[in-house]
Amino acid sequence: QVQLVESGGGSVQAGGSLTLSCEVSGSADNLRYMAWFRQAPGKEREAVAAIYDRIVTKTYYADSVKGRFTISRDNDKHSLTLQMNTLLPEDTAMYYCAARSQLGVVPPLVETSYDRWGQGTQVTVS
Repeated sequence: QVQLVESGGGSVQAGGSLTLSCEVSGSADNLRYMAWFRQAPGKEREAVAAIYDRIVTKTYYADSVKGRFTISRDNDKHSLTLQMNTLLPEDTAMYYCAARSQLGVVPPLVETSYDRWGQGTQVTVS
């Protein structure tokens, strides 16, 4: 059973940086899609970034974070990272790590593409 545990959240001033990590326990070899989502108070959960890792690696970003955030995955596939730079107050949210355990091609920035979720880590930008 795949489990995801996020870490690295915290409070930072606008313009600062944070690095989020997601540790994967269980079999990670078939997790071809992984992603970060976020949910701000009173808002729906939204995609931040996703990565497809099968022979070639492809990354996908929400327009709001392009050029500021970078998603990456360790070679052993057991760790997912989100490097967040030039943070803005509107980046304040609970950030969730997500993974897809099933095979198939799916839209990478859609919540329903993922069936494994972490508990989240809070990011606050002031």
